[in-house]
Amino acid sequence: MTFKEMIQQMLARNASDLHIRVGLRPTLRVDGKLYPADDQILMPQDIEQILSQALTESQQQKFHQRREMDLALSISKMGRFRINLYKQRGTIGIALRHVNTQIPSFEELNLPESIKDIAQARKGLVIVTGTTGSGKSTTLASMIEHINSTRAENILTIEDPIEYIYRDKKSIISQREVGGDTESFASALRHAFRQDPDIILIGEIRDADTMGIALTAADTGHLVLTTLHTMNATETVSRVISFFPPHQHQQIRLLMAGTLKSIICQRLLPRSDGPGRIPAVEVLISTASTREYITDQMKTPLITELIEQGTVQYGMQSFDQSIMKMFRSGLISYEEAMAQSSNPEDFDLRCKGITSASDRGWSEFDKEEKENDLGF
Repeated sequence: MTFKEMIQQMLARNASDLHIRVGLRPTLRVDGKLYPADDQILMPQDIEQILSQALTESQQQKFHQRREMDLALSISKMGRFRINLYKQRGTIGIALRHVNTQIPSFEELNLPESIKDIAQARKGLVIVTGTTGSGKSTTLASMIEHINSTRAENILTIEDPIEYIYRDKKSIISQREVGGDTESFASALRHAFRQDPDIILIGEIRDADTMGIALTAADTGHLVLTTLHTMNATETVSRVISFFPPHQHQQIRLLMAGTLKSIICQRLLPRSDGPGRIPAVEVLISTASTREYITDQMKTPLITELIEQGTVQYGMQSFDQSIMKMFRSGLISYEEAMAQSSNPEDFDLRCKGITSASDRGWSEFDKEEKENDLGF
């Protein structure tokens, strides 16, 4: 199977990822599960041939020097792909992800309505989190495209690599790729302030330097959108603070409390009503209580309870509330809902309509859900 045939099969089976490695059959990820694309075990010469087809000579030299590389690849009549090259046990591995060239809308992604409101923000920090492959980049792209279509802004993106290509509409968009257009995220951010941006998208925050500049940019009146590899809002707050030494923690808490607009956390779950996956989304929105919980170290672990109580008034939702909505709508199975919930026993009781008197956030949530079902 040639590299072109692997990609053709990837597209035909609607796979999100293709894994190519010496001693392994080409492997596809379809709806979160791995399947062999072919019976052929790949040999070193097969991988070298793929490299020669996918990379220029200078890119091949750079990869052999660094032993790892990220890049984007556009293939005529096939689409756009994000590629990661790496060495493992002395041989080459390739992970290739298909990037949809059409940026989906919030409705197509089944995202909460509150995310559209978050995209209307003029300043502050928005962090989209989740594991690799949870749709963080796609959610950010939808937010940028919504802004691009609705208002005139100067948007700067710093990505590694560039995935979605934007076309200027009402806004003007500059896209910079780490390694090609700039040395690093931090370097690009330091120069960004002289480029008169209204909105800055940072593909991923990996170090304290980048995090510090992002917080400063949000504090000086810019809208900053970025991603982190964290599982929920509480963990995200702790991760941001952990970038910095202990003597700065309270200062960072205060700065984050003052600049944070929202934390959006995602997990992709298999649909029960057809093929594909659907996102369970936790949404934390900045309020006076949110700022208090971020500033006070003792209250930070209680952020999930705060989210559950802010469902009706502020448009927040916890993962369990998101999962409950999808289960009640028939989008995911009971088994999947139970497996993904943070407390399966409590979730099972709520499915049966049993809530405790202290579950004020869930009582309001259930009331709103019933009113929505009745069309109120």
